[in-house]
Amino acid sequence: MKRGRRLSKTKLRERRDTASGEVRPETDLVRLAISPEGRLVPDLAAKLPGRGVWVAADRAAIAKALKKKAFARSAGQAVDPGPDLAAEIETALARSVLSLISLARRAGDLTSGFDQVRAEIKARRPALMIEASDGADDGRGKLVALHRAAWGEPEMVSLFTAAELGRTIGRDSAVHLCLADGGLAGRMKADVARLRGFRADAADLAGAAENG
Repeated sequence: MKRGRRLSKTKLRERRDTASGEVRPETDLVRLAISPEGRLVPDLAAKLPGRGVWVAADRAAIAKALKKKAFARSAGQAVDPGPDLAAEIETALARSVLSLISLARRAGDLTSGFDQVRAEIKARRPALMIEASDGADDGRGKLVALHRAAWGEPEMVSLFTAAELGRTIGRDSAVHLCLADGGLAGRMKADVARLRGFRADAADLAGAAENG
């Protein structure tokens, strides 16, 4: 008897998006736990106990669900979304990404500084390039050009200011960073993708302006 072939990749778990009713991978969604008082609480790790609802990770989905009263309908009870649910989710996601950047620094997987990042790009392909949203275009452009020449188009994140990045790694400011491929890279990419639904990426805005 022939044995069945094993799947080479673990299938992503899926959930129903409260806003649209579509079934989507959990990585595209945010879980909102329901407190005993009926308050919706962002549960990024999907580990809080009790019932919860899932919604697409973007402001439009939050607004749509609130307008349709979809959270209460999905939960089967009255819920309190708070004064600004989208802003609360954005804050939680930003905190999560910055925490992962800090963990990467402690693990030795993060490189910071223009010269250091340039040397890292020459040596190996980074999993992510992280550029301060308020950094000068000149330095960023040089590093992006170097990456394109060596490895092709970079995966780049420009969601945080130099001050935010600096505080995360124990400096006054940080403009150029890159993350090595490894255990934290996948988690960071997933949270970055969700955060982009709530916070504009400076690199994307700059690219749109150039193409416009």
